[in-house]
Amino acid sequence: MDERDLPTGRLGRFARLASTGLRAGVGALLDQDARAAAMHTAEVLGTLRGLAAKVGQMASYVDGVIPEGQRDHYELAMKGLRAATPRSSAAEVRALIVAELGDVPEALFAEWGDAPIASASIGQVHRARLHDGRAVAVKVQHPGVAAAVESDLSNGSILTTMASNLGMRRHDPDAVFAVIKARFREELDYAHEADNQRAFAEHFAGDRHIHVPAVVGERSSARVLTMGFLEGRSFDEAVAAPRAEREAWARTLWRYVFGAILAGGRFNADPHPGNYLFMDDGAVGVLDFGCVQRIPEGNRVHAWAMHRAAIARDEAGFRRHLALMMGAKPGRMEQLCAEYVRAAFRPLFESPFHMTRPYAASLVEGMRHIAKESRSIPDAEFFTMPSEMTFMNRLQFGFYSLLARLDVTVDYAAIEREILATLPA
Repeated sequence: MDERDLPTGRLGRFARLASTGLRAGVGALLDQDARAAAMHTAEVLGTLRGLAAKVGQMASYVDGVIPEGQRDHYELAMKGLRAATPRSSAAEVRALIVAELGDVPEALFAEWGDAPIASASIGQVHRARLHDGRAVAVKVQHPGVAAAVESDLSNGSILTTMASNLGMRRHDPDAVFAVIKARFREELDYAHEADNQRAFAEHFAGDRHIHVPAVVGERSSARVLTMGFLEGRSFDEAVAAPRAEREAWARTLWRYVFGAILAGGRFNADPHPGNYLFMDDGAVGVLDFGCVQRIPEGNRVHAWAMHRAAIARDEAGFRRHLALMMGAKPGRMEQLCAEYVRAAFRPLFESPFHMTRPYAASLVEGMRHIAKESRSIPDAEFFTMPSEMTFMNRLQFGFYSLLARLDVTVDYAAIEREILATLPA
């Protein structure tokens, strides 16, 4: 997957997306050439980059997204997309750096590598060295990707209509897509991402197992983000490591995710495997802070109570605070949501817990079950979950799928006791 033109027009991008659905659907129906359909889908999504590439990347690691019969083909195809989307050319990157930072890379950096070391849906990363000797990673936005993302977001109105026709009208798809649009537009603003990254670095400054690279502000802008260079093993290498190392990394990842949620009031909503580097002694380096969701202050109090209740195996207290956080009405909808969230909290209720891929996939299926069953719920019992939960679900599906691939048993409740001990009772 080498350099290629990035299509930015709304209709052209939608037509290419539609082609992947048709080919994948035919392959699935006939049970023929499923691998070719998967490879075509990965090729198209990679070329489109932006939100389309994000969908493909999620399909490569989130259990339950692709049906069981097609999963192996799609995961194999999308794994290449996860590792590296198509690159922007050296000339395009150099022109963008001049436009953003005012000079050519050779003047701004003591050393500059024209060949990217990684390429993702929004930008690609180059290795460089500052004049003071510090090794840095320079993330440069793909030229044209902002227009491509806006085209995808404009197609969101079509997706809203489709969601309504599938019975999701009652779940206020417009509000959900409004949150999605806000977060993805923020991902295009590297100055916003730099602020997020500084906040996470400050929050975890005293934790020797969680490493957030420092932002180099004088070499950063709205479309260029320069940060300290971190080195570590890839997720695929981590999955193949000895059990003791995998257990240590799983503990660190849980502390990172829920330390940010419970104590920091925010979370990184993109648990892409490429956003983590796995180091010695259970340490983890964390990259990419473009998609960060804040938790409303009022909900944090209920979240603390829910986590404490789960650790204490207090079913009644857990359900009470969940209902308060959701603004639930008594009835069938409240029951469906309570059953789903209770299932998602099994790692705490049943700690020590072995995260497995079937369990992670069951949560995706659980969300589908809520959507299906809620169509027939009477208005007096129906309510919509907070739209901010959209990215919490994305985090949960992806994060649990990563932990499942580490394939270890961990006392997650013990980790959270330490976090909750620092918070108001």
